[in-house]
Amino acid sequence: MKFRTDPARIRGSIAPLMTPFTAEGAVDHAGLTNLVHWQLASGSHGISLGGSTGEPSAQTIQERATAIRTVAAAVGDRVPFVPGTGSAKLDETLELTAAAREAGADAALIITPYYARPTQEALYVWYRTVADEFPDLPILAYNVPSRTAVDIAPETVARLYRDVENFVGIKETTKDFEHFSRVLHACGPDLVVWSGIELLSLPLMALGGSGFVSAVANIAPVAVAAMFEAWEAGDLERARELHYGLHPLVDLLFVETNPAPGKWVLEQRGLITSSFVRPPLIPLTTSGQERVRTLLDEGGAYLSPVDGFTVKGAHA
Repeated sequence: MKFRTDPARIRGSIAPLMTPFTAEGAVDHAGLTNLVHWQLASGSHGISLGGSTGEPSAQTIQERATAIRTVAAAVGDRVPFVPGTGSAKLDETLELTAAAREAGADAALIITPYYARPTQEALYVWYRTVADEFPDLPILAYNVPSRTAVDIAPETVARLYRDVENFVGIKETTKDFEHFSRVLHACGPDLVVWSGIELLSLPLMALGGSGFVSAVANIAPVAVAAMFEAWEAGDLERARELHYGLHPLVDLLFVETNPAPGKWVLEQRGLITSSFVRPPLIPLTTSGQERVRTLLDEGGAYLSPVDGFTVKGAHA
């Protein structure tokens, strides 16, 4: 939890882990630990768990809390750990956030409460309530209107940032790039802002972003981390090369509903033993596999090595 007191240090490529399941559908904690070790060896600057890519809504609160503890133990203090601890229910959000704090998380990422479509005032009250409950834990909003049916307005973010000491930032998973700009303009450059849209990760840096939580880091962590490092070093040509080189792998992730395609790739590469996804999702279809193979051929040069991290029972 060494980054908890200085959330501005939580920068770069924060890998949003997929949650591996066994072929029977149980959470695979050994597989989860293996993915953490591979991510760290591949240069990811931080680890997240429990965002959309991790299938949180298909898990019980206890399963999510146990997975948070597994990842926290595997990460240690080597890089920041920022789990998603939000739910559509306040009691569940508080329970998961407490578990994350106790496990040593450096910050908590709280999704806007989905389905209910709360007003901006209700969103303000929601985030303030959570933040006040955990004054020693940095809190970030997770804005993903395509999944939640509600968009937290830049003015609401600014109000929270001004009024709530431990509200420190936001993960913006919206294709409305103007929204990114208005949030930073309203809050100033010290707000932690991450992109959750793969193809807006590099553009966000030009506006003053702190990094990105990009699902493509699940299969290409080296390249995604290198893109951030190239930007930081002022090597814009290299950063753009990586941005465009990753395009086929980004498209791959969304051939069918994320994370089914990415899990199939991880299984094929031997990093997990099963590509099982929980209902209502289904595993990658045969036609989807054909499309994924084509995109792997196009973007394969940007996949990260897996030597030393393959697991028994997976496809190598």
